Amino acid sequence: MDHHRTRRLIAGAAAALALLTGCAAGGSGAPDGSGAQRAYHEGGFPAPSAPRLEGEGAARGDDPSAGRLSTFALDVDTASYGYARRALADGELPEPSTIRPEEFVNSFRQDYERPDGHGFSVTVDGARTGEDDWSLVRVGLATRTASTTGERPPAALTFVIDISGSMAEPGRLDLAQRALGTMTDRLRDDDSVALVTFSEEAETVLPMTRLGEASDRARVHDAIDSLEPADSTNLGAGVETGYATAVEGLRAGATNRVVLVSDALANTGDTSADSILERVSTARREHGVTLFGVGVGSDYGDALMERLADKGDGHTVYVSDETDAEKVFAGQLPRHVDLTARDAKAQVAFDPHTVEEFRLVGYDNRRVADEDFRDDSVDGGEVGPGHTVTAFYAVRTTPGARGLLATATVRWLDPTTRAPHETSGRLETAALHDSLADAPVRFQVTAIAAYFGDALRRGPGGSGTLPAAPPLSRLRERADDLVRKTEDEEVRALAKAIGEASRLRS
Repeated sequence: MDHHRTRRLIAGAAAALALLTGCAAGGSGAPDGSGAQRAYHEGGFPAPSAPRLEGEGAARGDDPSAGRLSTFALDVDTASYGYARRALADGELPEPSTIRPEEFVNSFRQDYERPDGHGFSVTVDGARTGEDDWSLVRVGLATRTASTTGERPPAALTFVIDISGSMAEPGRLDLAQRALGTMTDRLRDDDSVALVTFSEEAETVLPMTRLGEASDRARVHDAIDSLEPADSTNLGAGVETGYATAVEGLRAGATNRVVLVSDALANTGDTSADSILERVSTARREHGVTLFGVGVGSDYGDALMERLADKGDGHTVYVSDETDAEKVFAGQLPRHVDLTARDAKAQVAFDPHTVEEFRLVGYDNRRVADEDFRDDSVDGGEVGPGHTVTAFYAVRTTPGARGLLATATVRWLDPTTRAPHETSGRLETAALHDSLADAPVRFQVTAIAAYFGDALRRGPGGSGTLPAAPPLSRLRERADDLVRKTEDEEVRALAKAIGEASRLRS
C-alpha cells in the first residue's frame, strides 16, 4: 500500500471516531447526555476507511481499526419474504436458498425520523440480548415521505408482461391484468405507459402513450385486457424489447422505468441475467432507465428476478394475491415511481475499543468492498421517496464496554445531477436498551422478522447468525404479542407465517 493511501486510510479511521450525528432508540432527537443523538448533515463527513483483516469481524490483532467495517449497497427488495409467505401458506417450507433475511426485515413499516428534504436520515439503535455481551443493532435509513400532492416528476413506465404458458395459472397473468388496470386509473394525466409482452418472442403491444385523455386510458385498458397466455418464456427477448420501447418513448424530465411482471421461469433464448442486462446496458447507463421486478406464481424464478433487479438498478417485490397486487400497483408504484438516490451505499464502522465481533444479517449479494464505498463507479442501490432501508447486526461488545459503538454513513448520488452526498449517524453503548422487551415496538418487529428469516435460511438444526434465537414456537408467541401492541395487519401476517413454519418444522 502506498504512503498516500495509508495516510488517507488513517485519516478516515480517525474521522470515524469523531463523527457526529446519530440516533439511538428512545431519544428525542437532541443531545441528552446519554450518548443518543440525532442529526442530519450532507457532504464533508468522511466515512471511516480502514484495511480489513480477513473475515468480517475478525480479531483486532495489532491494528485496532482493522476488520471493523461493513459496506453494502442499499436494497429495498421484499420478494423473498413475499415468496416465503406464499410457500408456507401452500403448506411447504421455502427452500433455504430463496431466503434473504434482509428482505424480511425491509418488509415492515419502521419508526425512523424522516429528513426534511432530499436524501436520507440515519437511525442507529440497539438492544442487549443477555447472551455473552451480544446485542442487536439496527441501522435504519429513510427518505422523505412520498408526495401525495402530485409534486413528483411525470412517469414513463414500460410494462413488460410475461404471457408464457406458465402464466395461465390462476394468480399470475389474471392477477397482473387486474392490478395493471387499477394502476392505470391511479396514474396522473402527465404520466405515460407502454406495454410489451413476451412468450417465445417479444412484441410491443402499446407504444408509449400519454394518459391525458379518457380515450388514452381506454387504449391502455384494452391492451391489458387483450393479454392471453401463449407458449415458452423468452424473458431475455422481453427485457430487451422492453428497454428498446422505453428508450423510444423516453421523456426528458420524467422517471423512465421498465416494470417486469413475470414468474421468471425462463426456458427459451437468453436465460442469463448478466447477459440479458449487458444487451440493454446503453439504456440503463446512458438513459437511466431502471428496472422494477414484480414476481408472481407458486413456482417462481426468484434467483433470476433478484439478479436482474439488482444489476438493473432497481428492486423486486412478490405478489401472491389481490391484496399484495393492490398494494404494489395501486399504492406503491404510483407514489414511489420517483427516485431520491442513485448508487446508494452504506458503511458501518464498529469501534474496535467497544466491539469484539459483528455479523450482518443478509445482504449477501449486496456486499461492497470497503475501499469502494466512495468509488461512485461501483454500483449501489436505487431508492425512492417514502422508502426505508434497514440493516440488522449481531454485535458482541467487549466486557464493560463504554463509549462509541458504531458509526453508520450512507453515500448516494443525486438522481439528476449525479452529485454525491453523505449523511452519518452513530450509537453509543450507553444508549443500548437493556433487553429486546425494552426496545421500541418497531425495533422488536424488526428483530422478530430477522430471527424468522435467519431460522428459515439455516434450516432445521442449522446454526444461525443471531444470538439468543428463540425456537419458532416462542417466536410466534412474541409476534402475537406485537400484533396486540401494534394492531398492524402486516405484523399479524408475520405471526401467521411463523406459526405455519413452526407446524411444518415440528
